[in-house]
Amino acid sequence: MAEKPAQQEVKVTFPEKLRGGAYSNNMVITHTREEFILDFMMIVPPAGSVTARVIISPGHTKRMLSALKANLEKYESKFGKVTEASEPPKPHMGFHPPPAQ
Repeated sequence: MAEKPAQQEVKVTFPEKLRGGAYSNNMVITHTREEFILDFMMIVPPAGSVTARVIISPGHTKRMLSALKANLEKYESKFGKVTEASEPPKPHMGFHPPPAQ
């Protein structure tokens, strides 16, 4: 019988500047063949800003989706059903040239 390889412990550091977290009330997801790009934003009309960008592999995206689903089910069993918020109107986001004079 083959021996299982010993698990290696990985020490993870948590940088001070990230400990407070980043609030987001909107998210845009884009992807390439190799990665998914999650841009988390704080939108307060008439402006908004990206508060965090997370880039992950397609395989990790599937694992994350599964973990989110499992945790949402646990949350709902403890606190009750979460009603999906209506999607806010999609304002045109991006860089805009100054108005013509």
